[in-house]
Amino acid sequence: MQEPKKKAGLAVLIGRSNAGKSTLLNSLVGTKVAITTPKPQTTRHVIQGILHDPRGQIVFVDTPGIFTQIPDLLTTKLNAKAKDALEGIDVVLYVADPSRHVGDEERAVYRVVKSAEAAKILVLNKSDIDRPYIDEYLAWSDDFNGVIEVSALNAKNLKALVDMIFERLPEADPLYPDGQLTGAENKFWMEELIREKIFLKMHQEVPYTTTVEVEEMATRENGVVYIKASILTTSPRYRKMLIGAGGLAIKSIGQAVRKELELVSGKKTFIDLDVRVEERWQERFE
Repeated sequence: MQEPKKKAGLAVLIGRSNAGKSTLLNSLVGTKVAITTPKPQTTRHVIQGILHDPRGQIVFVDTPGIFTQIPDLLTTKLNAKAKDALEGIDVVLYVADPSRHVGDEERAVYRVVKSAEAAKILVLNKSDIDRPYIDEYLAWSDDFNGVIEVSALNAKNLKALVDMIFERLPEADPLYPDGQLTGAENKFWMEELIREKIFLKMHQEVPYTTTVEVEEMATRENGVVYIKASILTTSPRYRKMLIGAGGLAIKSIGQAVRKELELVSGKKTFIDLDVRVEERWQERFE
């Protein structure tokens, strides 16, 4: 008896800011490939996470949230990335947060998703909390090929979601080697990890116009992993905040990065951070 052919394809996660896309991506892949914070505009890059299954391979593409309220250069580029990510996609996962009322941003996302030619699944996230506005989202059900309720945080009902995706994927060879979990390079992942710790440590004080550039990653002769990175910000006053009194803020950020890396790798790690002012870094943001 001939074995069924394997399937493979791209599934993009799209939704407004803080709908839980990155948390869902990490839960589906089974490891941390995208940074997650309570702050909007955390995801700035199109990030791939890869799920391997006996049926084949799903390459998940996480996108920045779509914004309508912040008309700056960075947000304009983020919105363009989110829309471009729909090109050549097999399945669109519209991740919605029914604990929030449908507003202008949600309607903007809905219009983008509705115009996509791929199969569309409405993923109603955060089933672990009260969602008073769920009926507003269910009213759009007829525009989707499937509707499912999940909790990305608690990994609830994700197997059923994966089943729905595989039903809609084409027969194809794997896009990535077996065992590879992300399409991101290590340098990129490191930059994202440091940026996550900046957001979490600085709370509301740090501007969203902060980015990270890793300049060196090496294993020294004594086995210590050495990582040198610069935090770029747009103003001297933000630089002062990121460094903190007596260097306490940047030291705390570095310690948080080091602890997570040593936990994951089991290797002693040294994080060398500095903060530079580069007022126009957004102009070269890719």
